[in-house]
Amino acid sequence: MAMPLIKMRNLSKVYISSEVETIALQEVNLEVREGEFVAVMGPSGCGKTTLLNLIGLLDHSSSGSYFFMGNDVSKAKERQRSSYRKDHLGFVFQNYNLIEELNVYENVELPLIYMGVKAVDRKKMVHELLERLHILHRKYNFPVQLSGGQQQRVAVARALVGSPKIILADEPTGNLDSSHGEEVMRLLDEINKQGTTIVMVTHSQRDASYSNRVVRLFDGQVINEDILQRFTI
Repeated sequence: MAMPLIKMRNLSKVYISSEVETIALQEVNLEVREGEFVAVMGPSGCGKTTLLNLIGLLDHSSSGSYFFMGNDVSKAKERQRSSYRKDHLGFVFQNYNLIEELNVYENVELPLIYMGVKAVDRKKMVHELLERLHILHRKYNFPVQLSGGQQQRVAVARALVGSPKIILADEPTGNLDSSHGEEVMRLLDEINKQGTTIVMVTHSQRDASYSNRVVRLFDGQVINEDILQRFTI
């Protein structure tokens, strides 16, 4: 069996302030293999976003081990963590996080600039992706000129443009109405079926039905996992 892309063992995260100690995650054990679509569910404050931040190397654990693509990154320096994020991870957020001063093309192109991709190659890659996601006709529009669904489509394009192994999505339909939310979930489903691994935090049972496995958190602990029959579209 192939080595998991993500392997966490007894991973904990504790936030300490001057007066209080908060346990956000407690001895979490989790594996995610290539090609999976995993939904992380649970009530507000149960540690879902903290878990996603640890998976995405945006935060450090307090204890336990984390192997990312076979490498122990539990105590990796920021330079190494940044390199993993740049080369292997794409992020989709509830609030889109598009840069208002940049148009659609420029927002999607930005990660490629950071990666040092040549201008002629950037143009080809961005155009092909925008066409694939049916938003090429909006390439000169700015975020304020787009609907919520279109903005999230651009955010997905930006996450995909560097061909990451894993997409991390935090409540990707949280700010969308049902029809635009379904549009984004169909897009993520298509991306996953083409081979990209997805880990998604969600409160929505309908969104979770697009996944093949649901991990349920409560009070910072994994309480169970469900294998699902994929949603049929």
